[in-house]
Amino acid sequence: MHVTHLSLADFRSYARVEVPLDPGVSVFVGANGQGKTNLVEAVGYLATLGSHRVASDAPLVRMGAERAVIRAAVTQGERQQLVELELNPGRANRARINRSSQVKPRDVLGIVRTVLFAPEDLALVKGDPGERRRFLDELITARSPRMAGVRSDYERVLKQRNTLLKSAAMARRHGGRSMDMSTLDVWDQHLAQVGAELLAQRLDLIATLQPMTDKAYEQLAPGGGPVLLEYRSSVGGGVTADQTREELYELLLAALAQARKQEIERGVTLVGPHRDDLVLKLGQLPAKGYASHGESWSYALSLRLASYDLLRGEGNEPVLVLDDVFAELDARRRERLAELVAPGEQVLVTAAVDDDVPGVLAGARYMVSGGEVARV
Repeated sequence: MHVTHLSLADFRSYARVEVPLDPGVSVFVGANGQGKTNLVEAVGYLATLGSHRVASDAPLVRMGAERAVIRAAVTQGERQQLVELELNPGRANRARINRSSQVKPRDVLGIVRTVLFAPEDLALVKGDPGERRRFLDELITARSPRMAGVRSDYERVLKQRNTLLKSAAMARRHGGRSMDMSTLDVWDQHLAQVGAELLAQRLDLIATLQPMTDKAYEQLAPGGGPVLLEYRSSVGGGVTADQTREELYELLLAALAQARKQEIERGVTLVGPHRDDLVLKLGQLPAKGYASHGESWSYALSLRLASYDLLRGEGNEPVLVLDDVFAELDARRRERLAELVAPGEQVLVTAAVDDDVPGVLAGARYMVSGGEVARV
């Protein structure tokens, strides 16, 4: 799969830009602040319905504009599609496929698939659990776009349950009459049902990703491993990939019942996939807090390389995006990463200095300056 044309209107720094793209390597070169990352961020948004840089859509709309539009022509084998997203901060976003009538934004998921390498990836190792949950869930959705609906359902149920818990907590603190907790029982069942599906998908992903990540780390840092991916569930005790969804449902339901008193006291849901973590181990120690800066970078890159190998092995090779990564790496890791990704069907690279990009990544070069993108 590769993007053959990218069109942006009022996205970030671009009033309007048209960028024809070829398969193979394309390198966008320009000084910091000229809009290189904005281009690959737009491609990534089509793949995930989110930015790797900001949590909301508002910063993605050019100052003074009401909306932004991302449009891309995509080729997969003999099939060609045109996908369009209209970003409307504060209102519902809109989407179209092949200029048809409006579809739900999540209906475009799966048309564009990306694996993104960026300086922000260091947070996968050094950051909060939310960074690692997001990594898992975005990769799950890339594998199976229907999971976008499951994730949305889980967030909706969690919000409703938290609202009920907060009301119960306030009533208790102010000495009001106790609430009817039968409603909470219903939300427990909903949360456990949707949560079990999400949990099962995460566990299956980790079991599949584990050997691929270990292999990638060995390629980047020979002799530096092994690496281990360990899922830490808020359910308590061990959860494993061989447990059925029914078994995970029962575990979640029991854990919610056990935590209910504490949850009512605090007014928030304390059990579920939203409280879980992916523990990254290097040898016998957790990478967070123990791995060096170079080891942490190798670990983060290994997770992305493993993600790429996984998606490619499932039949739809993603676009590889390397956003200002080479400036962060030493010469050895720079060359090794470039060798590993160079054969990709489409590789998009951004760099402030062309010399930072290893020679093995030969291909198209674009200069980015002042809101303009010119092929050289």
